[in-house]
Amino acid sequence: MAVTERPRILSTVSEPGPAGGTVKFRFGLEDGAAVETVAVPMFGGTYTACVSSQVGCARLCAFCETGTAGLSRNLAAAEIVGQVEAAAEALGIRFRNVVFMGMGEPLDNPEGVFGALEVLRDPRGLSYAQERITVCTAGHVEGIRRLGALGLRRLNLSVSLAAARDELRDRLMPINRIWPLADLAAALEAYPRRRNFAFGVNYCLIPGLNDLPEDLDAVAAFTVRIGRSLVNVIPYNPGRHPIGRTPSEPEIEAFLAGLAARGVFVRRRIEKGRSLMAACGQLGGGSAGNPGKSESPTAPESPVEPPLASQAS
Repeated sequence: MAVTERPRILSTVSEPGPAGGTVKFRFGLEDGAAVETVAVPMFGGTYTACVSSQVGCARLCAFCETGTAGLSRNLAAAEIVGQVEAAAEALGIRFRNVVFMGMGEPLDNPEGVFGALEVLRDPRGLSYAQERITVCTAGHVEGIRRLGALGLRRLNLSVSLAAARDELRDRLMPINRIWPLADLAAALEAYPRRRNFAFGVNYCLIPGLNDLPEDLDAVAAFTVRIGRSLVNVIPYNPGRHPIGRTPSEPEIEAFLAGLAARGVFVRRRIEKGRSLMAACGQLGGGSAGNPGKSESPTAPESPVEPPLASQAS
């Protein structure tokens, strides 16, 4: 679709944190649709933009709120880039990183996402270095191959795993019924990458469901096959349709320790924006308080100034 208007802010909600305020933007689009974008604070006074690539999602991951209403449409490149521009302008900052981890499966929308990547990287556009951009996929094997064919060897790629056993991943992530784990691992093995590249492997931890000893063994085997990687363990964030509960601190620590003992490079993803329905797997599920109320973003705890031109990467 031809886009003539930049996404407009319908509402914002914010949550304070040790690194600064997490801000969720709800953007209205030209045709009346809406998407959500999150400004995620990082220690050091910088922010990461978590952008959406679709209105809704067709992938129906069991732990994700976005797919509960299905897919309405893909976003155009201008609508994706417009989220970055409008959120940065509202906060008075330049984002340090841009991640395609918002609403939608980015590789279901190659035209919009690949076009946005061009604008984000173009010196005449937003001038982001490739290593400041991450595309996250639920395991879209065909899309991974198409992304690799672009030759962007410094672009970051992460995959949502949630389970490394096919029978469980089929239940949690229906995309696995199309491209099972062996196909996904083969596509990642073949993905062109820079020398110091590491795949991000995002693992939504749901106690009693995907934290068994056999899950630990399977995750370790998967990471061995795909090569250098970092497993990000994300404690499950229940939404309106929970399939489990949030893991306790001992459960999280036990899972992290179990992976580390198996030689896996692992870290815990610190939860941000849970009270706003802005955390991983919660976008598109409404907002805290009155979703129709527009609130002003919380200012970062330390001033965030737009970087000089020489720092803009």
